[in-house]
Amino acid sequence: MKLSNNKARYTGYAIVLAGALLMFSPFYFMFVFATHTSSEIFSMPPPLWFGTAFLDNMASLMRHIPFWRNLGWSFYTATTQTVLTLLVTSMAGYAFAMYEFRFKKALFAVALTAMLVPPFLGMIPTFMTMNLLGWINQPRALYVPGAAAALGVFLMRQYVASAIPSDLIEAARIDGCGEFRIYWSVVLPLLGPALGTLGLISFIQAWNNFLSALVVLRSPSMYTLPLALRILQSPTNSDWGAVMAGSAVAVLPLLVLFAFTSRRLIDGLTTGAVKA
Repeated sequence: MKLSNNKARYTGYAIVLAGALLMFSPFYFMFVFATHTSSEIFSMPPPLWFGTAFLDNMASLMRHIPFWRNLGWSFYTATTQTVLTLLVTSMAGYAFAMYEFRFKKALFAVALTAMLVPPFLGMIPTFMTMNLLGWINQPRALYVPGAAAALGVFLMRQYVASAIPSDLIEAARIDGCGEFRIYWSVVLPLLGPALGTLGLISFIQAWNNFLSALVVLRSPSMYTLPLALRILQSPTNSDWGAVMAGSAVAVLPLLVLFAFTSRRLIDGLTTGAVKA
């Protein structure tokens, strides 16, 4: 019986390891191809180890696009959207969890329904709204619409309802705290796990945002990095070495961020699921 249990456990380990290797392989080949020329990438068999063309690929990349400017815009929009998302969704989640008001259930149902709508369906309304506001080709057209994320509202509402006792809120009111002071000084410090989880999700989503940038940005100097890398791709003549080098640099901050925050992400999602 013990031998059978060990066999099942080792089989499970082998399946998990195979899945991990399968998920990691695209990243590995992206970093490998970033160090080879286009001709080497498409040779048979393709290169399986790192080469020496990374600096040449980066030089080619910078000749075609304002790479560091595009990278800076990506950092700016992703960071700004993350901060706004945490602020807006934490207030909304706190309101849905702790207050009673008309149409509360209907509004929360609308927020949940928004999670089911594919993002591409909002392309035309988003463009029309940004054009009406005069925000076309402005970074605010990327981070303002994404601030009230439906997933963030749901996560914050669930976490506040399960982790913050209503007696604590009533005690703060008795002590004379105003409603915003209660949110800022009492509720917000207790939302650390949920804020860390949502912040990581929001930053990754904003960093990888391609569709919204494609709709509202016009000038290559204002492009975020995912959209700027698209300039290098053409049906007939693409410098794939430069594309892979740019993609490797673009994904590297996310890999470092996830490596240092993955435990918080998993703990935050698990805690919300268990307590809800």
